[in-house]
Amino acid sequence: MKLESTGKLERLLGRVLHAGSLGSTVLLAAGLLLQLAGFNPGLARALTAAGLIVLMATPVARVVVSVGEYAAERDWLFLSLTGSVLVILLGSLIVGLQ
Repeated sequence: MKLESTGKLERLLGRVLHAGSLGSTVLLAAGLLLQLAGFNPGLARALTAAGLIVLMATPVARVVVSVGEYAAERDWLFLSLTGSVLVILLGSLIVGLQ
């Protein structure tokens, strides 16, 4: 992988992580505020659950973006390593849902 493409990948991953953490923070804060205000407990629980899902999905999104970028760069070593991590994450998700 070239140095300039490494910088591009790092910036892209930084944006993914920033968006995920910001989105989860907003959802969790909104759910907490609604819960504390006693306004529509169902909506408060849904927002809190959505915030937690976004928080847990953020690292998975980072790995998916990495797989795409390594495939575009034709960096087969890092593509296979990152692809293996993605398979393990998805396998854990499947096992966890059962």
